[in-house]
Parts: sequence; C-alpha cells; structure tokens
Amino acid sequence: MTRIALHLESADGSTRTLQAATGRSLMQAAVAAGIDAIAADCGGCLNCATCHVFADPAWAAQLPPAAADELAMLGMTAAPREATSRLACQITLVPGLDGLRVRLPATQY
Repeated sequence: MTRIALHLESADGSTRTLQAATGRSLMQAAVAAGIDAIAADCGGCLNCATCHVFADPAWAAQLPPAAADELAMLGMTAAPREATSRLACQITLVPGLDGLRVRLPATQY
C-alpha cells in the first residue's frame, strides 16, 4: 500500500501533516486522522458539502476537474466558495498527489 503526505492548513494558520493511503478519499483520510474541520456528515456520498476544502493554487491544477454534481454541492458550502474550492470526498488520493496542500475553512456549518 502506497502512502502519501498531505498538508492541511487550519483556519488559524496551523498546518497538520498526515500520511494517508492511496486509493481513499481526502475526506476519509482527514476523518481517520481526527481532523475536526472536516465534518463529512454524509460520509462521502456527495450530499452535504461539509468536507469543503480550498486546494492550494499550486495543487489545484493537478486535481481532476470537479464534476457537475460536485460543482452544484459547492454552491451550498457554509464558508464562501473560492476558485480552488473542492469537496474532499471527491479527491481520490493517488501517488501524484504526494505533498498535496489544502486549506480548511473556518466552518462547515
């Protein structure tokens, strides 16, 4: 099993680095690591937008484009949407994302 590094920056500016298995979603990795800023109310079913993250601009282009259903859910985020907003449940961790940086919103509700 391949593991990659993920860097999650909290709203207060602190950063937590995780090691996560490839093949799972960013949301699953964050929840497993106890990242409170990822609520993941729907468990990754693309029904809630409580796993909203802001991809670091240097990484945003390396993510697959958001599908129409993800874009629709991003319209329902508690924190204002930004150009690099994504739902962590829709980001599958692959070796090419080793070192991925995302910023967490101040709120998911």
